[in-house]
Amino acid sequence: MVDQSPLDIFKQALTGAARAIARDGEVEIAWSADVPGAAGNRFRVPLPGRDLPQDQVTEARGFADSFALKLRHHDAGLHARAAPPEPVARACYDAIEQVRYEALGANRFGGIRANLDAATELRTASDKIVRAQNSSEVPLETALALLVREALTGEPVPAKARGGIALVRDFLEDRVGGDFAGLAEKIADQEAFQKLALDMLRELDLTRPTDAPDESDSDDGEDDDGADDDQTGDDSDDSAGDPQAAEMAGDMAEGEGDADTSSEMASDSEMSEGEPGDEGDAPNAPQRPNRPQGEIPLGLEYKAYTTKFDEVVEAPDLCDAEELDRLRAYLDSQLTGLQGVVTRLANRLQRRLMAQQNRSWDFDQEEGVLDAARLSRVVVSPGMALSYKVERDVEFKDTIVTLLIDNSGSMRGRPISIAAISADILARTLERCGVKTEILGFTTRAWKGGQSREAWLADGKPPNPGRLNDLRHIIYKQADEPWRRARRNLGLMMREGLLKENIDGEALMWAHSRLLYRREERRILMVISDGAPVDDSTLSVNSAGYLEAHLRSVIDWIEKFSPVQLVAIGIGHDVTRYYRRAVTIMDVEQLGGTIMEQLAELFEDEKGPKRK
Repeated sequence: MVDQSPLDIFKQALTGAARAIARDGEVEIAWSADVPGAAGNRFRVPLPGRDLPQDQVTEARGFADSFALKLRHHDAGLHARAAPPEPVARACYDAIEQVRYEALGANRFGGIRANLDAATELRTASDKIVRAQNSSEVPLETALALLVREALTGEPVPAKARGGIALVRDFLEDRVGGDFAGLAEKIADQEAFQKLALDMLRELDLTRPTDAPDESDSDDGEDDDGADDDQTGDDSDDSAGDPQAAEMAGDMAEGEGDADTSSEMASDSEMSEGEPGDEGDAPNAPQRPNRPQGEIPLGLEYKAYTTKFDEVVEAPDLCDAEELDRLRAYLDSQLTGLQGVVTRLANRLQRRLMAQQNRSWDFDQEEGVLDAARLSRVVVSPGMALSYKVERDVEFKDTIVTLLIDNSGSMRGRPISIAAISADILARTLERCGVKTEILGFTTRAWKGGQSREAWLADGKPPNPGRLNDLRHIIYKQADEPWRRARRNLGLMMREGLLKENIDGEALMWAHSRLLYRREERRILMVISDGAPVDDSTLSVNSAGYLEAHLRSVIDWIEKFSPVQLVAIGIGHDVTRYYRRAVTIMDVEQLGGTIMEQLAELFEDEKGPKRK
């Protein structure tokens, strides 16, 4: 019998405990040095040291217990059906549900409680809440989850997060403190619990009732009124700034220098100073680029209230050189171990591109490469001249690829890191293959409006104003700029204050119009996004689905009538409901297969339709 190490014995015990908790005999546990996670009944938990330090053992047990409790007490279908569409509301909704099923185990078993506490401590230690200096920097989903946990289990907030919680506790308890007790009463009933959770999110103005969007919209407009008026103060502090805006985190903290950023911290209820429409109660959504440009599809019922506050800006103009270097260094640290990927991807794609050039030869030439196949003629007839051949290349279409990256709040964290790493690897790979690459980003200048919303309010709030936010389109790399000169710019995506809201339809039109001015015969537009257009200021005063309908119309027009070939990459979200050609990745390790396969297929098969 083979002797087992203490680590093997511990793993067996952990697996057995997880199976018992989950009531699933098929549960399997694997050690991971990466972020813990679960896919069905396959768990990845932190790898303890060989000597099994007690704190590391407890952390591993905590994550395994959490995943097992989710298997046992969580109905994914029920959860998904009621999930709010707004990104920040969804993050809060998910976090509160995790607290519910973990509390069910913690309240019954003291050992599970201790393990989960250790896992919570570990998660919290790396959360932005521990670095928060004011309420606008506190991630709302973290704050709500910790306060709900406190109400459901009686466990105090982890020490490292107490400072951040103190910044927002009064605000949250004033607004939804009474809901915490109700959640505790319904902890065993997921459906009833999630209804109360959604009510709480509505009270925080993070989401709107799906059955009465119009009423909710008008209410939102009234609330915005006061806050918007206050927003006009450019230098407003976050005062009692609402944590929702905070979630958009560094946006205001980083202070991008205009009134828009400070306004994001304001909350409707407190009418704190700040930018109009920045009432924190409306969390960020995916970023969106600038004004509509270029070949705009006719007949689209979409408009912008004003475009004079929109901007197209180079990445270095949003950040000083020293910080840009620091952000790039942070991105490089995440690329460690992936350097070999670049070479492998470049080789694979280059081989597939070169295969399309269909080389042929002209024979019986007076000079060139000696034609060995015809040497026999010289042997038979020594007086015959040597025969040469010349290689002839069939013209290969010049190609340009534009990477359009969603820089919205919903992409914060791992998704934006994956997007930046993807752009970095793809740009280097394509450049090596002789394919020009442009890298663009899209977001807004402010949360929930900005100067566009101020102008609308000053004009008396006319109905159906259309898009009500200031667009920010970012150029990270020009098509004719070598990667080595632009590589530093990609670090800007790691800047917390950058990510705000997103209006994908106009972003697509902007990137598309840039491609139409290029001379290359083949033009490819690759969108890297989570696929969800969101801007609370716009959605609160227009018809439901206003931005999504526009995005679908733009995509449909490009796919049917434009010479530009369109492909989308979903970061953690399925974008096939929008794009005909799309793929989803969950981590950079999948780049080698899925993304490059999609790109190679475009080069080989897709022929953009000719414009009539």
